[in-house]
Amino acid sequence: MKSAGPSSIWKKQTVHPDCKHTECPTHDPIRDWAPDPSGVYVLIRVDAAARRIELALCDRDHRIFRTFTGRTPQDVYHEVFAEETRSSAKWFQSPAHTAYLGKELQKAKLALDQGTDYLQE
Repeated sequence: MKSAGPSSIWKKQTVHPDCKHTECPTHDPIRDWAPDPSGVYVLIRVDAAARRIELALCDRDHRIFRTFTGRTPQDVYHEVFAEETRSSAKWFQSPAHTAYLGKELQKAKLALDQGTDYLQE
């Protein structure tokens, strides 16, 4: 495994003799996109005036069935997952979609903090 040099984070760890390294290919969000098996997808936008992140859950018929608003990505995703648990729903069956949610919420927060436009990928 190649390293860019010692890391202050990995300083105390040792590399297992069977450690494998994977060079990750470039991800294309359009070419590589696949719907979540649940059929649920998210729409995210920012309300700059209110300094809020807004998230809508949509069903496979493109109807918004639930909305969430919060100040931070953590406020939003914690409540989304809490509501998913409370309602015994399975909105995010794909780990890739869960990761996407976190990435896009963070992009929305950065747009709010920097006063720039947010465009959902």
